[in-house]
Amino acid sequence: MKNKFDLVIKNACLKNQAAEKYNIGIDNGKIVAITKENLGHSLKEIDAQNNLVTESYVNPHLHLDKVFTLDRLDELAMAQYHQNEMTGAANAIELASRVKTQYDQSWITENVRLALEWAAINGNTHIRAFADIDNKAKLKGVKVLLELKEEFKDIVELQIVAFPQDGVVKEPGADILVNEAMVMGADVVGGIPWIELTDDDALSHIKSMFEIASKFDVPVSMLVDDVGDSKLRTLEMLANITIAKSWEGRVLAHHARAMSLYPDKYHSELVEILKKAKVGIVTDPHTGPLHVRVQDLLEQGVLVCLGQDDISDAYYPYGHNNMLEVAFLASHLLWMTTKADMNVLYDMITVNAAKAMGLQDYGMSVGNTASLVILDVPNVVEALRFHRHPRYVVHKGKVIVEDGEIL
Repeated sequence: MKNKFDLVIKNACLKNQAAEKYNIGIDNGKIVAITKENLGHSLKEIDAQNNLVTESYVNPHLHLDKVFTLDRLDELAMAQYHQNEMTGAANAIELASRVKTQYDQSWITENVRLALEWAAINGNTHIRAFADIDNKAKLKGVKVLLELKEEFKDIVELQIVAFPQDGVVKEPGADILVNEAMVMGADVVGGIPWIELTDDDALSHIKSMFEIASKFDVPVSMLVDDVGDSKLRTLEMLANITIAKSWEGRVLAHHARAMSLYPDKYHSELVEILKKAKVGIVTDPHTGPLHVRVQDLLEQGVLVCLGQDDISDAYYPYGHNNMLEVAFLASHLLWMTTKADMNVLYDMITVNAAKAMGLQDYGMSVGNTASLVILDVPNVVEALRFHRHPRYVVHKGKVIVEDGEIL
């Protein structure tokens, strides 16, 4: 008898439908059926055992070229970055940049490969990966990420960000290197305008990076206002230029921690600009003492998602590409502890993050690409409570991980 499906997942619980059990049919890499009916024959069958099955996890912010570099540095940068109101954030970046004098593609490759293996095991199938580009790092990190993007293309999909970490105006030649990275095949133009010395320089930074993004017709991801200073305005600059360049829906603002200190009136005005610009916010509340007002932004219709940010680098000692862990930590830090809150947090590492990254055909709907996780718990509350790796990870219709082992 001919098999109707490549893969059937039976006895699955779906988000917010714990009382019902579903069977999911997958064929040619796509979800082709979600039903309570028996789906018949398949090449492979997995019994979810009445546990939760959802779309796989998405991480829109990871400094992938710098994973596992903390041992190559002291902890001075971390101490500066984690000051009470992050007043030492700029100093932290200067201290952290010392590791780039040691950059070598061999050890960067080894570190990145391990981080991507961890991502797969934890069901994290899509990552927006930042690579530092400056006069120290040159293009070494970009070269490694491009090579491993190809190697891992059927396991973890990367969007590579050409990221001028040390500035553009204050780092002459960085814009030329960013352009070269785009020619090489990077996917996203990055930026960090708040690191510049004046508002005029910050504006020049943003405009310069948008020129490159326009040239290559790619999205933009910028780290903005990542310090405890209520006078910083690079998020507003970014949103206004997004509108002026007609780049709505293609721009992410990362961190924006100064938003937590903005006067309420200005915060409200800024939210309206963000909504008009369709700028999404990526927040990483576990990696610094300040964070955006997540609940307020969500209630007002701003797209907000969570990112891992760092894995054992100069800014953060932990992390293992487990987005459930990131959501678990955010639940505590943001006091999002009701069941409704937990569902929102789960969305912030799945559907919200996917929208932020512009992923197509993503999600638990018939016709979408079958990138799924099969957990060992029946609901979102238990998923966050234990934040264990999935029993199975399915990507593009194929089982890529089983019981913590990459197949």
